[in-house]
Amino acid sequence: MILQALTAHYEQLLKRGDISAPGWDHAFNVSFYLVVDDAGRLLRAEDVCTFVQKGKKQVSAPLKLSVPSHVKRSSGIAPNFLCDNATYLLGADEKGKPERAVQCFEACAALHHKLLDDVDSPAAAAILAFFDTWQPGQAPAHPALAERWKDITGNANLLFLYEAADGARTLTTEDPAIRAAWQAHYSSADSNAPAVPCLVTGQSASPALVHPSIKGVRGAQSSGAALVSFNAPAFCSYGHTQGANAPVSEYAAFAYTTALNALLADQNHCRVIGDTTVVCWAENASPAAASLGIFAMFGAPEDAGLQEGDLTRALELLAAGKPCTWLGETLRHEQHFYVLGLSPNAARISVRFFMRDTLGEFARHLREHAENLKIVRPALDKRETLSIWALAQETVNRSERTPTPAPQLPGDLLRAILTGGQYPATLLDGVTLRIRAEQNVTRGRAAILKAYYLRNPSPLSAHKEVLTVELNENATYLPYVLGRLFSVLEAIQEAANPGINTTIRERYFNSACGTPAMVFPTLINLAQKHLNKLPYGQEVYYQQQLTDLLGRIHESYPLHLSLPDQGAFQLGYYHQMQKRYAKKSEEE
Repeated sequence: MILQALTAHYEQLLKRGDISAPGWDHAFNVSFYLVVDDAGRLLRAEDVCTFVQKGKKQVSAPLKLSVPSHVKRSSGIAPNFLCDNATYLLGADEKGKPERAVQCFEACAALHHKLLDDVDSPAAAAILAFFDTWQPGQAPAHPALAERWKDITGNANLLFLYEAADGARTLTTEDPAIRAAWQAHYSSADSNAPAVPCLVTGQSASPALVHPSIKGVRGAQSSGAALVSFNAPAFCSYGHTQGANAPVSEYAAFAYTTALNALLADQNHCRVIGDTTVVCWAENASPAAASLGIFAMFGAPEDAGLQEGDLTRALELLAAGKPCTWLGETLRHEQHFYVLGLSPNAARISVRFFMRDTLGEFARHLREHAENLKIVRPALDKRETLSIWALAQETVNRSERTPTPAPQLPGDLLRAILTGGQYPATLLDGVTLRIRAEQNVTRGRAAILKAYYLRNPSPLSAHKEVLTVELNENATYLPYVLGRLFSVLEAIQEAANPGINTTIRERYFNSACGTPAMVFPTLINLAQKHLNKLPYGQEVYYQQQLTDLLGRIHESYPLHLSLPDQGAFQLGYYHQMQKRYAKKSEEE
């Protein structure tokens, strides 16, 4: 299903002219042009890198060009056509293996002679003359290379450019005769291999034994990793080797890898969250639908020129089965949308999740999640919504040098949100541990508690009256009332001792939340002493609150509270605290 969807996406991009045809690598990094003349002499090495803004500074970035497909190297010598590194095109040796460098150059020369010997083109003749006259041993001292030798022989790709005597310049990848020669060579590859039904297209074709590499997955090998591979006998069966165990045609292998690499290189289709690289795309390769999905899942960047209200309205229309206009394009709820989560695994890529549904269904699940998270927020918190990363960050210790959540948590959370499934238990565990460690119920943690118990079955799910956005003053559920009571007791202490460094929250919150019977009698007794210190008006005000809350307790304090009941306690505390702060703001 994944490979079919990516192949279909490739074909849509190819139809629009946004991606390379089979046999060509789209947006390949090229750092230098090797400029040669009619006699094959190297005139100069032109740096074609450009400076781009990355954060607060400018960095050098290679030029993105369409070049002949590169082979997948693991070991041995395997040259590429027209574009390769300095070892193959120049015979440069920077690894202390001069003999191997010469062998790489000779293999590259043989490949170019094989493809270009019968090509009637000045550019092809210039390339062949270069290979016939170039001396690898003299490369470091060549005047066209000496000044930038380290850059050229570093992690740089070089591409031939032909300059005629009259100064006319031709990029060899754009020469029609050379392109035709490469296409014929690419199409005839493995023509003698037996044809089998392709698992992606269903058509009979020679299977790709080695699939092209996938680049751009965070944490995977920078040179690329495999989504489909068989590199040990244990993975093979029925006498097949490598990719023949899961026959995918050369065309389909090229198509799905090219499409996926293009998605991974585009920030409008890709985001990284935790250890998961998330890629999304829409049916018909709609860029507007992809951007809507990315912004809905991860938030819109500040420079996008969009308001959160714009995103909310679009999702509401799609969730209701109505079309919406987004970035000048009309999106319909029945349009299909794809979300793929990838994680690194040595030389391979693991599929964490793959989801396919309509835009309307994804929008409905996102709106449900947003509704579950709604909770009264502090006046200083200007965030309308909480992103997936913001929720995951509520489970970490912010005082750590690099506070990061559990690697799998963000991906698991995203999958739950988009499918409407249960939130991962690790989310609740992480929030509960942070509340116990810090004795602090933040807006994000309270929102997670509310959302978790609304969606995940638990004893607390039957008490929806406490899983509200704001304080429910009529709720009589005992753990919720105790949480409210603790907040009032804390307020009385702070009023009686302004500027106090350590309140009952730091000393007693965990005990009050877990074993109320052990703590509340002491706290009530302490509160009476604090009330005696207050002016008459304040004393009456707080005494009324105490009387009201204590009047709702018709049983003895529980010896222990279960985890869901602790969640109700924490929500009651948070709601009462925000009510108290809101009243202070009104008075001010």
